[in-house]
Amino acid sequence: MEKETTTSPNFRILFALTMVHFVGDFYASFISPLFPVFIDKLHLSLTQVGIIAGVYRFLAFIVQPSVGYFADRYQTRAFIFWGLLLCIVSIPISGIAPSFWLLLFFISIGSMGNSMFHPSVTGMVPEYAGTRAGLFMSIFNTGGTLAFGVGPLFITWFVATFGLEAVPITTGIGLAAMVYLYYAVPSPRSEGFRHLGFFGTLKETLGAVWKVIVLIWSVMVIRAVVGQSFLTFMPVLYVQKGYSLVSAGAMYSLFTIAGTISGITAGFTSDKIGFKPIFYFAHGLMTPALLLLLYLQGNWVNLGSALAGFFVMAPLPLGVAMAQGLAPKGKSMVASLMMGLAWGLGGALSPLVGKLADIFSISTVLWVVAWIPILTLVLIFFFPATESNMKKN
Repeated sequence: MEKETTTSPNFRILFALTMVHFVGDFYASFISPLFPVFIDKLHLSLTQVGIIAGVYRFLAFIVQPSVGYFADRYQTRAFIFWGLLLCIVSIPISGIAPSFWLLLFFISIGSMGNSMFHPSVTGMVPEYAGTRAGLFMSIFNTGGTLAFGVGPLFITWFVATFGLEAVPITTGIGLAAMVYLYYAVPSPRSEGFRHLGFFGTLKETLGAVWKVIVLIWSVMVIRAVVGQSFLTFMPVLYVQKGYSLVSAGAMYSLFTIAGTISGITAGFTSDKIGFKPIFYFAHGLMTPALLLLLYLQGNWVNLGSALAGFFVMAPLPLGVAMAQGLAPKGKSMVASLMMGLAWGLGGALSPLVGKLADIFSISTVLWVVAWIPILTLVLIFFFPATESNMKKN
């Protein structure tokens, strides 16, 4: 099938794709802020919390590349809508889970659903973004980060007001949104890889740039380890310090909302100066911001959380946009590698972080994790000086 080419963004479709991202991640954002409540209700250890977080993210490691492979071969919306439905239904049901194993089961089903829609919709963004791929990939990513900002505020308020057992009621919000999305989201465009196997698709997709893709992916994995460690255990840490569940949810929201702002800013700026300088800036200031968060007290932790989120979340859309620019033949597959595979593998280390937190304390382990971004500066040095679509045109 011959692809349409256009230099003008299709705002209607881009909005719908961003809404898919927002709705799915809105429900995914419920999990970490509710860990303190799950700990109290089910008497979970930090290791068990780490297992839940790790399995949730490890499933993204498995599911997203697999779906990305099929999404580049077949023109279907099934991955998008079945994924959304599983996420919308399964995660709220976790509120009535009577045991650790059933909680893990419901969250795992929700994780698979959340992982299913990401490759297709992320791969579609460059097709409708015209010459502003960096900016619109950042705006699309904002749908997810904004959801992770609003979702924790909503769900911690909801649970504090109505109780954990009432969470399944929230499914109605997502089902209503799906009605609009069903009519607004078009079918993905096939990349024409149906005749190729999985490894053949990888070879056709990555070609001569595979080494650079692996380099970018490595930086994204390290960023994911740091970001997911803080997002998983930060609410637990501050509830242990005496903050309320709603306050801990607000810190989580500030972290991700600041990431929303930085993601858009980074996308806009990358269209002007390229990707590499933004990576240097964000990763260079990530460690100081995270250490500042851990040292601040009282209401100042809200400022620290926002600063930390600003730098941790800024590079996320750029890694996807940069990789898609280098390997434009398989946008869904590349997106799944940069988001699902990197995020899932990074988050899969959560059980280890949880076990270490049980041994040494959460604050000690997060202090060590905060130093990890310094290592990425060496890898970023070897990034190519890739320009965005806007700059090329």
